[in-house]
Amino acid sequence: MAIDEVSIIGKPVKDMYGTTIGIVLGTLTHIDGCIQTVGIDCGSEGLKQIPYEQLVLQEDVAIYIPGWRIDAQKILREKKLTLRRLKALMNIISENDAMKSDADLIHGTYKTKLMDLDEAELKVRDELSARLEELDSQEQAVKTILFDAKVQFKSEEVTDSTFESIQKHCNNLLERLSHERVEVTNVQRRIEELSLECTELTQPKKEMIQESAVSYLDSSGHTFTEHENILPEPPIENSESLIQASTEEQDNHEDSPESSESDCMSRTECNN
Repeated sequence: MAIDEVSIIGKPVKDMYGTTIGIVLGTLTHIDGCIQTVGIDCGSEGLKQIPYEQLVLQEDVAIYIPGWRIDAQKILREKKLTLRRLKALMNIISENDAMKSDADLIHGTYKTKLMDLDEAELKVRDELSARLEELDSQEQAVKTILFDAKVQFKSEEVTDSTFESIQKHCNNLLERLSHERVEVTNVQRRIEELSLECTELTQPKKEMIQESAVSYLDSSGHTFTEHENILPEPPIENSESLIQASTEEQDNHEDSPESSESDCMSRTECNN
């Protein structure tokens, strides 16, 4: 039996905010003797098996670290390191173009690593979103219990000491839920910031894309720009002459009463 296994058995297990989860009942080990999982007696909830890496051993207690926190820290650590190496590689290339061919292979390796991290990051994002939903549900349940206790207190169904005890424990639990929610949202923000930094580093800038789309070279070497796509305006003189001719024709038609009278008589005869 390993020394770590002996020292952990029988210890109380608490979460990061001090709430007792249970007592370490025993461990499962690999063939080489290393601890794989830890069995925790959680009372009415039964036995829970937790990966050993999610426990931090202290003198008198074992601290349970949630899985989403470990996964998020791993993603953040690996992505930060990969981005730093990509920046260093680009700086080397900018200082010495002769090393560009030598750096292409390493550059491709880092970009592949970032793509793999992006896939793992999606899973972590889902874990964080699911945890926020759990926190919202738990917070609503605690508030319901606290409100019902207030109703019982006002209706004189419970004593002052009982209500104060309920209120104290509920407020402590709400505070722990609030702390964890802040931590989850901070991790989400850090992941989003790293994703934006990764996008800016690995994709061409918007100005370069617009410039390549608007301006390009033909086979003769002439540059076409967006200004050449503007249609020519019609001649002003022709437009004025057309408008004037139309106006004169309309005036002549209005000034010929005989034509209007003959048209009216023709329509009358046809009706008869």
